[in-house]
Amino acid sequence: MDKRGIGPFTVSALALGCMNLSHAYGTPPGPEVARALIRRALDHGIDFFDTAALYGFGANESLIGPILKPHRSQIVLASKCGMTGIDGKRVIDGRPETIKRTCEDSLSRLGTEVIDLYYLHRWDKQVPIEDSVGALADLVAAGKIRTIGLSEVSAATLRRAHAVHAITAVQSEYSLWTRNPEIAVLEACRELGVAFVAFSPLARAFLTGTLTDPETQLEAKDIRRQMPRFESVHYARNLALLDGYKRLAAEAGCTPAQLALAWLLAKGDGIIPLFGTKSRDHLDENVASASVRLDQSQMERLDSLINEKTVAGGRYNAANQLEIDTETFKNEA
Repeated sequence: MDKRGIGPFTVSALALGCMNLSHAYGTPPGPEVARALIRRALDHGIDFFDTAALYGFGANESLIGPILKPHRSQIVLASKCGMTGIDGKRVIDGRPETIKRTCEDSLSRLGTEVIDLYYLHRWDKQVPIEDSVGALADLVAAGKIRTIGLSEVSAATLRRAHAVHAITAVQSEYSLWTRNPEIAVLEACRELGVAFVAFSPLARAFLTGTLTDPETQLEAKDIRRQMPRFESVHYARNLALLDGYKRLAAEAGCTPAQLALAWLLAKGDGIIPLFGTKSRDHLDENVASASVRLDQSQMERLDSLINEKTVAGGRYNAANQLEIDTETFKNEA
């Protein structure tokens, strides 16, 4: 697989997000299925793996740590702090003492002495970003983490954080149907030499073309049921975009999922798509996107077809929107 740079590391151009092996997208697979999937990713040459203290309230770190331990020196391992599960509820807490305690817990669950890339999962707006990043800088100095990342932040917050300590990566949602990073943060990343890790590159399965009826296909506790874009009134409008999208995939000689990833890969070497899956077949399909090449005309037609003006519904509900710091478009709900 092609390689891309992220701070001091060179990693596979595609990264594997491990969240849905334990969290958020309905019933997770059994442990043996999850272990086999991660081993399959390693076989494909994926060497950049992403987890968080929040996922499964620690269960995801406990799951992947032992699987990746024999390969620890050959991979880049990312985790996150600042958003955890307490008494069954998600809590955002960016206080320095909480960040340091969460790191110790993550190190223990992962079975490693150091985390390569440690993100602030959400900026706790009750705590100055400088204080939270200062705690992360202390963890770098202590040898607990190697580099620092931020998730779902604006360009202005990135610059404030970077003034305290070099930021290696920003992780935010980015796909054809989520263009918010194009407002400002991608440019800030390029200016500062910060890599951009794009989560939900398949638009939470919309761009695979397989999710045609969220009402019947999504389990009751699937997080997409809380997202406006997946509500019936909006999703019906969004589905109308897929006919043209599938024609473009056929023209490119790839599947719809591969087209979504190829589009992101073509957006620049500083962008690393981070996908998640429970399926070995989908893993194989996604990895094959690295060989898809799109010409300028195809890129322009994709950009025109699915974008912030043609997609219906906001990406988060009102409560979740308040938790993030990313820039928004004027027409977003």
